[in-house]
Amino acid sequence: MNPIDASADDTLDLHLPEEFVALFRTDGNALPEAETEATTGAATARAREDLLDGLADWGPSDTSAGVFHLVPADVERDAALIAHWMNDPDVAAYWELSGPQSVTADHLRAQLAGDGRSVPCVGVLDGVPMSYWEIYRADLDPLARYCPVRPHDTGVHLLIGADTDRGRGLGTELIRTVADLVLAERPACTRVLAEPDVRNRSSVAAFLGAGFRLAAEVELPAKRAALMVRERAGRESP
Repeated sequence: MNPIDASADDTLDLHLPEEFVALFRTDGNALPEAETEATTGAATARAREDLLDGLADWGPSDTSAGVFHLVPADVERDAALIAHWMNDPDVAAYWELSGPQSVTADHLRAQLAGDGRSVPCVGVLDGVPMSYWEIYRADLDPLARYCPVRPHDTGVHLLIGADTDRGRGLGTELIRTVADLVLAERPACTRVLAEPDVRNRSSVAAFLGAGFRLAAEVELPAKRAALMVRERAGRESP
């Protein structure tokens, strides 16, 4: 489930949504420099919130396993724990972010310093951090180069931290919860996508159990992926 490298070079030809571009338009009248900087700063802040509809404010969800909450990651608070998870061999085989804590910290900072199209989160279950998630705009991601996407398609990457939490249906329950949350909080989004490595059979099975379908197998730069799709309503071709 390692995400595609979202470096600046990878995203230069992606088309930003109209609501994002509109934030930076002017009516052709020049503004004083200080006012321009203030306006641009406010627009940037709004854009970061708007691309994923204020994910930080989505709040907790009740599940059969307990109360689950997606909490946007903080480098200082969370990097050590997430790095520990990334160095689990079962995780490292697919995420490819093993190594010193700085590797994970840099990965988090790259998203947090971006335009808000991808938000790294810690999944907290009954107050205990136990999983890592990335909620991202698939239509603004390099994934859009390799398979058809629709405006506002929302992607999900995840890992379950402790091996004791794997293999007992918890992943399926949380994937279903997060997909429901995305569709509830993002009215413009009609599909939730995921692209686990086809070799990761347990991950594919978890998405299938959570109501996703296998739409296609897609060749990505770092893996052959199973494109998993959960529609808001009906079953349509990707």
